[in-house]
Amino acid sequence: MHRIRWSRLAVAATSAVLAAGFVGAAASAQPSGSQATARKAADPVKVGIIYSRTGLLSAYGAQYIQGLKLGLEYATKGTGKVNGRKIEITAVDDGTDPAKAVTAAKDLIGRGYKIIGGSVSSGVALQIAPLAEQNRVLNISGPAATDLITGANRYTFRSGRQSIQDTLAVKEILGKGVGKKIVVLAQDSAFGQGNVAAVRTHLGGRGHNVSSILVPLSTSDFTPYAERAKQQNADLLFVAWAGTTGPALWRALDQQGVSRSVTIATGLAERATWGSYVSGINFLSHYVWNAPKNKVNDWLVKKMKRRSQAPDIFTPDGFVAAQMIVRAVQKGGGDDVDKMISALEGWKFIGPKGPQRIRPEDHAMLQPMFQVRLRTVKGKQVAVPVKTFSPGNVQPPVRPFPS
Repeated sequence: MHRIRWSRLAVAATSAVLAAGFVGAAASAQPSGSQATARKAADPVKVGIIYSRTGLLSAYGAQYIQGLKLGLEYATKGTGKVNGRKIEITAVDDGTDPAKAVTAAKDLIGRGYKIIGGSVSSGVALQIAPLAEQNRVLNISGPAATDLITGANRYTFRSGRQSIQDTLAVKEILGKGVGKKIVVLAQDSAFGQGNVAAVRTHLGGRGHNVSSILVPLSTSDFTPYAERAKQQNADLLFVAWAGTTGPALWRALDQQGVSRSVTIATGLAERATWGSYVSGINFLSHYVWNAPKNKVNDWLVKKMKRRSQAPDIFTPDGFVAAQMIVRAVQKGGGDDVDKMISALEGWKFIGPKGPQRIRPEDHAMLQPMFQVRLRTVKGKQVAVPVKTFSPGNVQPPVRPFPS
């Protein structure tokens, strides 16, 4: 496992043992109650972040971890401290592998970490959530979109959006013009299967016939799946895709002329993929840097612009995770998990995307979503914001915690 420390570990001083010169009278120099409290207050708050530095979703992991660093800077006003305690991040690479993520989580929890998080992959997130409940630690999942994280347990939160919010954004974009036959083209993964379920529930429930084409994660030749998508003669092709194979998929769809025969809707992915899209797509957007208008996003954009960078799709997920960590430590001290949970439940705040709220009933992250289109400017693809959907219009149904 790769670990990245953002601050030096404090070196504990060994206590001296002082012996009295009287027979049977020896005493150790132990801190008094007030000294122990002061020492604890000065100790760092250790946060374990398990994310995809490598693997299929490494691009998402890079955006998330950069957003987390910037979010900590913003939320602590550059000090890296909350109530005098340093926030110390230990970042561990899961390689987009649930088994590695579980091993990392067990190691961090075993070493006394009370706050973990960072899941980029839905498959990873579904393995980490029950560990958080079993060990009673605060878990703030990252970009993982599976709807099953919402309502998983009271110890698990999320800093990003979920698949139902994507689907409801598409519903807002297309209105009544969806047509009767919908095909979901997605990866055969927790993320892809979650999208199929969301479309069936929230679009299929309106009298539409919903079917799916699920593509194994190991696939490298997408032509057969593009051919199947074309042969379906659907009214709407909903594409749910994540990771580095996106450009190859879109090339196959373009070669088969799919966009000329069916309406396509998908989520706009990271900027590196924009040149690979076919024309005529209806794009929902989790986030593009020029869509939100608020002081937090302005700070983030300006900060990254100084480095000749711009926020990408999952930068806000890391940023919001940092805001949540700071809030939890402010109210719960970083050690009292129950107080940290209470501090986050129902919390309203402004993130880079705009107004957000953590729903107490199931920890859904209510947030705005966007509609965008791509336009070619000086040979480059530029995202043009079209519409903002308020948190209430893309609000997932409540999924209560298991009793």
